[in-house]
Amino acid sequence: MNVGIEALNVYCGVASVAVPVLFEGRGLDATRLGNLMMTAKSVALPFEDPVTHAVNAAKPILDAMDEADRDRIELLVTSSESGLDLSKSIASYVHRHLGLSRRCRMLEVKQACYAATGALQLACGYLAAGLSPGAKALVIATDVSLVNENASYTEPAMGTGAAAVLLGDDPRVLDVDLGAFGTHSYETFDSARPGPTFDVADADRSLFAYLDCLTNAYAHYAEKVADVDFATTFGGLAMHTPFAGIVRAAHRKLAREHRMPDADADFARRVAPGLEYPRLVGNLCSGSVYLALASLIDHLRPDEPVRVGMYSYGSGCAAEFYSGLVDARSTAEVGRMRIGEHLAGRCELTFDEYKRILADNADCLVPVADKRIDPGRYAEVLDRVAGARTLLACTGVRAYHRSYEWIGAGA
Repeated sequence: MNVGIEALNVYCGVASVAVPVLFEGRGLDATRLGNLMMTAKSVALPFEDPVTHAVNAAKPILDAMDEADRDRIELLVTSSESGLDLSKSIASYVHRHLGLSRRCRMLEVKQACYAATGALQLACGYLAAGLSPGAKALVIATDVSLVNENASYTEPAMGTGAAAVLLGDDPRVLDVDLGAFGTHSYETFDSARPGPTFDVADADRSLFAYLDCLTNAYAHYAEKVADVDFATTFGGLAMHTPFAGIVRAAHRKLAREHRMPDADADFARRVAPGLEYPRLVGNLCSGSVYLALASLIDHLRPDEPVRVGMYSYGSGCAAEFYSGLVDARSTAEVGRMRIGEHLAGRCELTFDEYKRILADNADCLVPVADKRIDPGRYAEVLDRVAGARTLLACTGVRAYHRSYEWIGAGA
């Protein structure tokens, strides 16, 4: 039975700031730009939160489906490090504003930047079991970045947004190799979010855990899959991208371990296409690897079936390497979401605008009984978005219940 990704879309906000501008504004060492390999980062506006990101990522997918297919979505999972409540899930709001069937299971999962892949694999297992023929699952990774000047070089690397992945038995984007996966997990305190207003991180520990998990997850994959060869089995690689530079380092490590003679040429051919979008967005947490997959497909544009390797890592830590096939249908399906066009159309913020928005957005995850948010305050930014778009916006909180409305952006 074929099971995998039927549709994929990524919403990365409508505003961005150039990473060199951010370096200059914060007084960071410009010589480190080359190691970071980042061009820009997406910035959430203060009426955006994990719910709006998730809905804005998934709605174009659902709009392209007929009613009967939408009603076959029997499982909705949101993954997030940006939870809004200790009991009520982000998925409950998303379910409402996407108009999904009331016969749909819904839940929220958490395991740092790995969570969406864990949910995807569990959903694929459910669908492949055939317990509900024709069923579909919707997994949405959604997060809001809270980093500021206190985060030093992490600030330019953190993005904001959501990746929506529709799973079913017509895998037009990625035909998952069922059972072909390798995992590696253990407890480490490399990154955490102890409260709704700040992150803590041990950058060196996180770097080494990312690299260690890649080696071991791939080794586990190779134990399970006959005749796999890192150099020849995969036509492309999509990897979790905290920042593009770590992916380059990770590829060099695997290339060295597998005695590949020209790692730089291989990186340019198989890995760099999957970094084009992440370099413009920043880290999307558990959605990051699916932004990389969208980038890989949009830039490789495969005509014939090509096997791609997928690496997902989440602090704490859990990791997985798995694979699947992409082809001409993948090119068409991802292409119609116009992800690159939307990224190019974001409003580019000045450093002063970025600082003001960052300050306004700092408490977006803090639970309060009552709050009003006026999207109209940011009309000057919204008017600079290229192309007309309709977006869900958070307009406030009343008795701890968040309210949302549809607004327009761009022209």
